[in-house]
Amino acid sequence: MNILMALSQLEVTGAEVYATTVGNELTARGHNVFYVSDTLTKPHKGPFFSLRFNKRSVPRRFWHVGYLIYLIKKHNIQLVHAHSRASSWSCHVACKLTGTPMVTTVHGRQPVHASRKKFHAMGDKALPVCEAIRDQLHSDLDVPLEQMEVSRNGIETDQFQWVAAPDNSKPVITIVGRLTGPKGDLCYRLLDECLDSDKYDIRVVTGSKFESRFEKFTSTVNFVGYTNDVPKMLSEADLVIGAGRVAMESLLCGRPTLAIGEAKCIGIVDDSNVSEAMASNFGDIGPKDLDIDFSGIASMVESGLNSAHCNESTSQTIRDHYALANIVDQVECIYQDVYIDTLRREMPVIMYHRFIKDDSGKGVHGTYLHIDMFDKHMALLKKMGFETLTFEDLQDGRLIRRLDAGKRYIMITVDDGYVDNLELMLPVLEKYGFKAVVYVVTGESFNRWDVENPDNPEKSVPLMNADQVRLLSQSELIEIGGHTLSHPKLNTLSDAQQRHEIIENKAALEATIGKPLTSFAYPFGEHNQASKDIAKEVGYQYAVATNSGPLQFHKDPYQIRRIAIFPKTDVFGLWRKVRGNYLFRKAKK
Repeated sequence: MNILMALSQLEVTGAEVYATTVGNELTARGHNVFYVSDTLTKPHKGPFFSLRFNKRSVPRRFWHVGYLIYLIKKHNIQLVHAHSRASSWSCHVACKLTGTPMVTTVHGRQPVHASRKKFHAMGDKALPVCEAIRDQLHSDLDVPLEQMEVSRNGIETDQFQWVAAPDNSKPVITIVGRLTGPKGDLCYRLLDECLDSDKYDIRVVTGSKFESRFEKFTSTVNFVGYTNDVPKMLSEADLVIGAGRVAMESLLCGRPTLAIGEAKCIGIVDDSNVSEAMASNFGDIGPKDLDIDFSGIASMVESGLNSAHCNESTSQTIRDHYALANIVDQVECIYQDVYIDTLRREMPVIMYHRFIKDDSGKGVHGTYLHIDMFDKHMALLKKMGFETLTFEDLQDGRLIRRLDAGKRYIMITVDDGYVDNLELMLPVLEKYGFKAVVYVVTGESFNRWDVENPDNPEKSVPLMNADQVRLLSQSELIEIGGHTLSHPKLNTLSDAQQRHEIIENKAALEATIGKPLTSFAYPFGEHNQASKDIAKEVGYQYAVATNSGPLQFHKDPYQIRRIAIFPKTDVFGLWRKVRGNYLFRKAKK
């Protein structure tokens, strides 16, 4: 996807670290990430455009919106991800005018006033970094809970490893944070009221400009400025004082950590309070700012210095909840939610069965299509600019690939494994260079499940034998998928019977084609939770249904909804079904 990260930065903040860290991981995953901000200090992969969001006069705001519209159109931006109040306001307007999906990560408490309640300007989804922000957005600004999802600060956890305790002759206490705003006020009070410079080697690490009020501490406190080597800085400390990412990274290194931020003091972080710490972004967010009793902090410092390390289990909790890969997985899922829900478009997954070359092949059930019409279908897809994906193309699990900028993807699936798939369908696919997934029944030689239907018996149509399946699978255009032994309605079978149908079919096909299967189709689209669980258990990464499952492809990989193609589906009918919004329009009826 083409993603625009929007910030309003005048100095290094947690928001900038978050945006560039997540952005770099997104870039590594193949996305094109662009940045727009007043300034951008942290290393980033992707173009940067300067825009003075912090200049908030009315003419300036019109300029901001106009420039954002220009960036969105010029770089084919598919989604805007804002990270501050100033940038989100302008992005919200620009996205509304261009129809561009938008999310906003909310890093701190939001100001409350009447206009903010009416126009919170966070786009289609708000991503508070902790529960305290989510609760404040809901209670103070009336942001609906369903419009929010907590998305924590992603950390490159492999860069922060458990380190040996330092051997300092004098305990080193490192304070990390800005010297401006509420964090500056907090740092000032810690230095002025809580920390004894005769007992401790006090170091203040900050990227902020030095304010004159701190001059009185310069003879006793080491203001070391900004550092790019955060792990080394943390490893030298006997105790780290900070909030947000600072506290998390310190705990990952095993350092005793006093979590204290703009709103509250959590104390020395351990297993007993780590959940509270996470909920408040380690003290940065609370019911109100600077709600701290400073009288007990000195004793907390002494308590922290009594331990060489934090609890290993506490460190592991941070690693589990803040690992960058996990956070970006979540962010990518949110991007897909917002993009598809906003535009009401999804990659179509279409479903064929068998193909005929003359009227003698027609049947009672609507599961056939004349091969000449199939050729016209493929010609239409080519004219519309479609490219085909199979589930083997998505084995890495990155379903967001289907939304790549400048691409228009479709998935062609074909059920049952009739001989005509090899003899009639494959040549047409080869003509247009399209791929398809063919789901094969292995325990029958013909469509017995339809022929022996007492209410509506079908004519007998041959299925491929093992040699024919093997020959079909040798085409680079074909993925073979599982479809059970006998094509039963799985939800009418016991778990043991389902397991037999699914496992034996999978084993037979893998023996035939010489490689693992990736996807499975439920016969008739009928299944229950056991069917899904068994498909996953035996190693299928995906399973397709018919008229059931979420409208969004990525929501449930074991119940992917498909669009059925019938004998009367002509070229116009196919066009209606593959435009992208067919399932959404159908769901409204």
